[in-house]
Amino acid sequence: MTTIAVTGHMDLTDATVPLVRDALREILKPYAGDLTGVSCLAKGSDSLFAEVVLELGGRLVAVIPSQDYRRTKVKPDHADAFDRLTEAADEVIVLDHETANRAAYEAANRTLLRRADRLVAVWNGEGPSGKGGGTADTVLEAREAGLAVDVVWPHGAARKG
Repeated sequence: MTTIAVTGHMDLTDATVPLVRDALREILKPYAGDLTGVSCLAKGSDSLFAEVVLELGGRLVAVIPSQDYRRTKVKPDHADAFDRLTEAADEVIVLDHETANRAAYEAANRTLLRRADRLVAVWNGEGPSGKGGGTADTVLEAREAGLAVDVVWPHGAARKG
C-alpha cells in the first residue's frame, strides 16, 4: 500500500473546493486500489483529501490532534463531514494532548509524516506564518525528512479573506 498524507489550507473559497477536489483526484487516481490516506480531517483540504481517498476505494487513517479537538475545534458547519469521515476511517488515532493547541497540531503533523510515503500539500506556496504547525511548516518538515511532496494549487484557487 502507498501511504499518502495531506496538509493544506482550511480556508478555501467555495469556488476553490471543486478545483482542489478535481486536482486531488488526479494526483491520487494512480494509487487507487493501493492507497492509504492519512488526514487530520480538518475543514478544507484535509477533508477533501479524505473524501477522495474513500471515493477511490482507499483506506483512511484519521489523526486527531487532541482529546478535545472534536468538541472545541470542529465548527457546526463541518461537524457532519468530520463525523462521517471519522466513522469511515479504518483507523482513528487520537493523540494524547488534552487540548487542541499549537503543540497538538505540530504533533499531529509529525504523526502524519511518520506514517507517510509521500505528502500532498494543498498549498498556495506562502511561507510559514511563524506560529508553527501550518501547511508551509509541514511541507518544510516533509522535505527535510526526504519525503516526496506533491503541491496542489490549481489555477484560480484562492483562500478566503
